[in-house]
Amino acid sequence: MKNVTEVTSFLLKGFTDHRELQVILFFLFLAICLFTLIGNLGLVVLVLGDGRLHNPMYCFLSVLSSVDARYSSVITPRMLVDFMSKNKAISFLECAAQMFLAVTFGTTECFLLAAMAYDRYAAIYDPLLYSVSMAPRVYVSLITASYAGGVLHATLHTVATFSLSFCASKEIRHVFCDIPPLLAISCSDTHTNQLLLFYLAGSIEIVTILIVLISYGFILLAILRMRSAEGRRKVFSTCASHLTGVSVFHGTILFMYMRPSPSYASDHDMIVSVFYSMVIPMLNPIIYSLRNKDVKEAMKRVFGKNWLNNKVYFHSKY
Repeated sequence: MKNVTEVTSFLLKGFTDHRELQVILFFLFLAICLFTLIGNLGLVVLVLGDGRLHNPMYCFLSVLSSVDARYSSVITPRMLVDFMSKNKAISFLECAAQMFLAVTFGTTECFLLAAMAYDRYAAIYDPLLYSVSMAPRVYVSLITASYAGGVLHATLHTVATFSLSFCASKEIRHVFCDIPPLLAISCSDTHTNQLLLFYLAGSIEIVTILIVLISYGFILLAILRMRSAEGRRKVFSTCASHLTGVSVFHGTILFMYMRPSPSYASDHDMIVSVFYSMVIPMLNPIIYSLRNKDVKEAMKRVFGKNWLNNKVYFHSKY
């Protein structure tokens, strides 16, 4: 029998070892991080600060924004430090915590997008019963269940992954501790983990995508029954942003995880995972606000009012 030494820390290799390119990437991802936090937290403040947005649709949107802000905060700051540091080591426990939080927020977003689709169905297909079908106890329960599902899914994968032995290598060809690159460097048999990843993630994807498709199937029927062209345009404008967000998010998730025996350590996979964990959270505030008339008007009311109050205070003081 060979003597093996268990790994107690990992090295996050990231994109490149080229110093000049690392500096460029540092400023690029710093800008993405700042834009993500400002956009998502700004949307949360907007919903909380404007009484006209206190309804289930914008409650879901504010929760989605808070999840995106947390998702980005779990990954990006650590990556920025690694870009400017020679020591890219991350401890075993830090790696486990990062994976747990990343999977939690990623899975929670899947469930939230499905809940938002159901909310749009309830509002458009049968608007007279909307206040009953989406009462506070209903949408608060959906939000709570989304978080609970995310935590449960993350717990299963984190326990399963970090129960493996890591003795062959401690270099993770990735910018954060994700499940596939960790399976790639384990010296244990990862067949069970691969099946767990494929079937659990696959089940969540199938269920949430089916909820979205069925909800929008009923929404399409409601649109076809409308006689007013203005009503159709308003409904389409409301739903288009959500469909765009769902398509982009689920498309990258399906590519990344829905493979029973993938090449986990490929650079292409690293770019895809960076896209869904950093770029999509940055894009969501843009997707959900640019085509939304209510959000744009609320921005004028909330931020315009604050700017006016500051201006009046400044002139009265001086």
